[in-house]
Amino acid sequence: MKKQSNIGYVLRISLTLLLITSVVAALLAGVNMITAPIIASANEAKTQEAIAAVLPGGGQPIPFTDTTGLVKQVYASDLGYAVQVAPSGFDGEIDMMVGIDKEGKVLGISIISQTETAGLGAVAAADNAKGEAFRDQFIGMSGSLAVSKDGGQVDAITGATITSRAITDGINAALACVEGLG
Repeated sequence: MKKQSNIGYVLRISLTLLLITSVVAALLAGVNMITAPIIASANEAKTQEAIAAVLPGGGQPIPFTDTTGLVKQVYASDLGYAVQVAPSGFDGEIDMMVGIDKEGKVLGISIISQTETAGLGAVAAADNAKGEAFRDQFIGMSGSLAVSKDGGQVDAITGATITSRAITDGINAALACVEGLG
């Protein structure tokens, strides 16, 4: 058996790895090209569903000013505004829609996407009694909101104070943005 040189062996292995990674990268790029429009369409549908949930009849995008960096988009209608905000929770961004009437009161909130801890922060977005009770407590509120641990009127989710604060911060950003519109 002929002994191969170390340089030749390393070069052969390196080229093999380069070929494999190039093929995998090309496959991933192809899959991304195919799925990107489908994912964008699904995200748009979720956003429209969230607008309808917090602002009956929906709304049209309008220009806005945001000093918090949390507001992504504002939609307006004759009934009020739907404000898309993305505060940072315990485990990532919480993308949510906040409905606000013409008097500056919260009509409702709908969480579009989140990555909070299951059973704790994820309860805020859950379609169960706890999740609905947490979200519904914001209805009719206005001004500057805070969780009860910070001296405010919002009851935090047990074991998920950071998530509760983040959602409250998002609602505060939405309220401030709408206040700046009128």
